[in-house]
Amino acid sequence: MKRLIMMTAAAAMALLLGGCATTIRSDVTTFHQWPAQIEDKSYVFEAPPAMDNTLEYQSYQNLVRGQLAQLGFREAPAGPAALKVGMRFTTTDVPVRVVEPAMPMYGYPYYRMGPRFGPRGRWAGWYHPFYDPFWSPFPAYEVSIQHQYRRELQVSIKDAGDKRLFDVTVHNMSRELSTPVVMPALVQSAFAGFPGPNGGVRQVELQRKNG
Repeated sequence: MKRLIMMTAAAAMALLLGGCATTIRSDVTTFHQWPAQIEDKSYVFEAPPAMDNTLEYQSYQNLVRGQLAQLGFREAPAGPAALKVGMRFTTTDVPVRVVEPAMPMYGYPYYRMGPRFGPRGRWAGWYHPFYDPFWSPFPAYEVSIQHQYRRELQVSIKDAGDKRLFDVTVHNMSRELSTPVVMPALVQSAFAGFPGPNGGVRQVELQRKNG
């Protein structure tokens, strides 16, 4: 019976850890002149510069493609299309210098010279070093470098005549090293409440499951 209880507790803990989620907060800025009625929602992706057309870029492009499909847009890769969609993203490493209090080291065997007193309490020079548990030669703070990662996603939609209809910029700052882990939430944030407020900035929070 005891073994069965332990196994059940372990399974419950694994389920709890597997269901944990991380909140991804992004600042989303939109500008648009979106028509009240638009009949033709066919689109093509604008070709990125050759050096940017990586497999990673194409993976994020698929995320945008999925969001557009949910909004009723239809890709027409062979053309012609009524709309053109552009996308770009950047990731910047931002090192941050962090100063934190050091852990007190009371009781560590540090020794220093102590005063020696003669008769009637008169000072008689220094004597053999003695143990002082409250004195440390080390500073009371520690300095470390933490890395923050600033990510920016931009998506634009233009008509066939290159008139801009929709521009959105998503900013996110986190300690998450992996851009592919964060990008699905950034793309989803870009199209949240499409087309969104014109000229407005809002914060979008999404939950990403861990594990």
